[in-house]
Amino acid sequence: MSDKTIVLVTRQLPQAVEDRLARDYTARFNTEDTVYSSDELIRLSAGAQAIIPCHTEKLTADVIQRLPDTVRAICSFSVGVDHIDLGAAKARGIIVTNTPEVLNDATAEIAMLLMLGAARRAHEGEHQIRTDRWADWSAVAQLGAQVTGKRLGILGMGRVGQIMARRARGFDMEIHYYNRSRLPAEREAGAIYHESLEQLLPHCDFLSIHCPATPESHHLLNAQSIGLLPDGAIVVNTARGAVVNDDDLIAALRSGKLFAAGLDVFNGEPDIDPRYRELANTFLLPHVGSATRETRDAMGFRALENLDAIFTGSEPRDRLV
Repeated sequence: MSDKTIVLVTRQLPQAVEDRLARDYTARFNTEDTVYSSDELIRLSAGAQAIIPCHTEKLTADVIQRLPDTVRAICSFSVGVDHIDLGAAKARGIIVTNTPEVLNDATAEIAMLLMLGAARRAHEGEHQIRTDRWADWSAVAQLGAQVTGKRLGILGMGRVGQIMARRARGFDMEIHYYNRSRLPAEREAGAIYHESLEQLLPHCDFLSIHCPATPESHHLLNAQSIGLLPDGAIVVNTARGAVVNDDDLIAALRSGKLFAAGLDVFNGEPDIDPRYRELANTFLLPHVGSATRETRDAMGFRALENLDAIFTGSEPRDRLV
């Protein structure tokens, strides 16, 4: 890149990724790894031709309209792009890309961790050990829900959902799913397809959410849909917090309609609804679905692959608009 394209990098990225950015671009790094406000992002993007944001930056229509005219590309370090107004970017002729595929295994691993942790009340046992409150063994204490042989419903049978299904088969789980379209038989691998969410939910001892956050999926898990789940079901969410209505999920956890929930994503994160912290039947993680060294490196290099393509006149692999 002889002209040294100027790139604003909104968060600290893995060292190998930043090294490559520094080699090939004039990169403006966020050395403090703070979340930029909208005004800061616009100010720091002055003269930049591209921005590499994460899901923590909200590139709303207003922000995109205020970006300097020099900005030609937004190469997001994420799979989800609900933090970017794609319509506003398209209207301004700004190319937007994401980083699909590379974090599928890591996210499915976290979904399995949440399912097992919520079912077996792992956080409660861990807390007993750390606070030295483990008094004695009891045949009736801290009883969880068994995972093996149960029915797993998957909402959104995309890449991560399919990997989740493969992992769950190792626990002899019966797989049910709802997706916008039915998968070919070889990709279903015996999973049972349901034509609507309403048809899926009564078959879910566990429900794992893997659909993107869109206007159609906003608060898809609400009082009405939760009511269709079997009593004592367990909900897992590694997709986006916006898919869940917090008031309704918390009410179901308090009432005992749901046995537990395992959550890695939240509305308004990191300022989550504080009521989740008060519930003993929640297993909570701070949006770490892709947080492995291998995956974060792969995400960074996938974003750079798209960036390279744009500024060498090629079509980026993961172009969204």
